[in-house]
Amino acid sequence: MVRAIVGTLMEVGLGMRNVESMDELIRSRDRALAGKAAPAKGLFLSQIVYKEDIYLD
Repeated sequence: MVRAIVGTLMEVGLGMRNVESMDELIRSRDRALAGKAAPAKGLFLSQIVYKEDIYLD
């Protein structure tokens, strides 16, 4: 998922697609609409931050 998003954002940065297409892509939940996946080399998850209100007491 992250690699697909990064690859698609690269296309936005290169002018191959517009920024608005990202919202449409994510809402569609259709991977076929995304760009090429970014290479896995050097791509890693460094942090996850959750909103406080997701935790149940």
